[in-house]
Amino acid sequence: MRRLAVSAFCALTLVLGACSTAQPDRVASAQPVPAGPPRLILALSVDQFSSDLFAQYRPRFTQGLARLQQGAVFPSGYQAHAATETCPGHSTLLTGTRPARNGIIANNWFDLGTARAEKRVYCAEDERDPASSTREPVVSAVHLKVPTLGDLMKGANPASRNVAVSAKDRAVMMMGGHRIDAAWWYNKGQFVTLRGREASPAVTQENVSLAALIKKGAPAMAMPDWCGPADRPVTVGKGTLGTGRFALPADNPDAFRASPRMDAATIDLATALVDEMDLGKGPAADVLSVSLSATDYVGHSTGTEGGEMCVQMMELDRQIGRLLAHLDRRGIDYAVVLSADHGGLDMPERQREQALPRAIRADMSLSPQALSKAIAAQTGVTSSDPLIQSDGLFGDFYVSRSLSPAQKATVVAALVKQVRAHPQVAAVFTHDELARTPLPAGSPQDWTLKDRARASFEASRSGDLVILLDRAVTPIPEPVGSYVSTHGSAWDYDRRVPMLFWRRGLRGFEQPAPVETIDIAPTLAALLGLTVPEGTFDGRCLDVDGGTRNTCEGLK
Repeated sequence: MRRLAVSAFCALTLVLGACSTAQPDRVASAQPVPAGPPRLILALSVDQFSSDLFAQYRPRFTQGLARLQQGAVFPSGYQAHAATETCPGHSTLLTGTRPARNGIIANNWFDLGTARAEKRVYCAEDERDPASSTREPVVSAVHLKVPTLGDLMKGANPASRNVAVSAKDRAVMMMGGHRIDAAWWYNKGQFVTLRGREASPAVTQENVSLAALIKKGAPAMAMPDWCGPADRPVTVGKGTLGTGRFALPADNPDAFRASPRMDAATIDLATALVDEMDLGKGPAADVLSVSLSATDYVGHSTGTEGGEMCVQMMELDRQIGRLLAHLDRRGIDYAVVLSADHGGLDMPERQREQALPRAIRADMSLSPQALSKAIAAQTGVTSSDPLIQSDGLFGDFYVSRSLSPAQKATVVAALVKQVRAHPQVAAVFTHDELARTPLPAGSPQDWTLKDRARASFEASRSGDLVILLDRAVTPIPEPVGSYVSTHGSAWDYDRRVPMLFWRRGLRGFEQPAPVETIDIAPTLAALLGLTVPEGTFDGRCLDVDGGTRNTCEGLK
């Protein structure tokens, strides 16, 4: 209760500046680096936090994100692959590997050879369990083919604790990995965990508070005056967006999730686990992964450029500041990295009003159902199961396994020809073509579309062909409910994300040259003095001290 009272006081007095962290943070950064490796790694992922959003709002940040900007700032971090979705993006952050190696090619893929009636496989499920489905998965990291930083830390010293918290199960599993001491995500109004595990007292108490808030509802949130230009209505479908303030209806856990309150609840749980598990105070270094999902939910449901996102950015900054302040009060020696799983693009209705007239919604002719019908009519090839399957209007497409090799070749050839001629398609690559393509190297900003697709390609899971939509094509044909805009493209608005590193005493700097999110894990491993086998990571260590000290050579 005392922790919640302090947070409420800070929220109340924020307008007066009484709880501003700006001055204390500057003092903290000027202090010497503590001796030896940090005792806690705090890995923050902000879902759908593009470099564009970071650049747009960074002058407005006064709390947690203001502090992190005093560290090593890489504004051009790349989720270099083409499949810029939640699961692949989170899979790179703490494994140091690309989807082509770690196996997480998308949020969902198809296994046409499985005996399960449902051929779609969710990235964070164990589909071998009869109780599992993509909508109600038995949550697991079984599909992640490599260890996470937490796995490596526990392998080096079992006393290390590996803790992961998010609104999304896939974020927890991809950042936590295979050996998670505590794993919690949001589901229908409560934080839940892996099957067979029980809630600790701290989690139980957080769930009691969460249930009470959702049952009661909450009034609209304040919008800063500087949000004014974003605070205007835009017609989308049969309604308008752009002026929402997140009033919470009673008994609506879905509305709670798609609001800044979801991040606040995630931070509440993270701080409770810090206290309960005494993280950062044990015999070995610990890692706490916190994936904040509200930016993604807000982006999907209202777009990235309205008043709603402005409120979300303000609250994101405040909640991160609250977590850092809590670690400070605990006297923990910690190092922070903040990045994102992917970026995002605003809804086309608003983009067309903001100097992007080519912004458009994808045509239903690219759906697997429409393509199946068209290709069957062209080729005369049919099948008892769906001829073509995919998880949407772009990405991996799979051709029926019931066809003979000759029939399949005919269908693939016809499909490639038809899709390449579509005006909304930028590129199409076949499975065989990507399999023959070397893994890309060099700066990710210079990669071709084929390079980007190759970085997402894993032979046993990828489709018979990959379709990449053109720039500014939103793969949502009609805005429905909570989905008006999205991500997942091979373009830089989805690939480019910020990477921020901070530890007390490290000299800050800004490096605009491109880096990759796969560089995060080797950078943190070096800070920890963690020895790993050669070739563990696809990325490289970044020296995150702007002075003469080289953090890639260990702290001396």
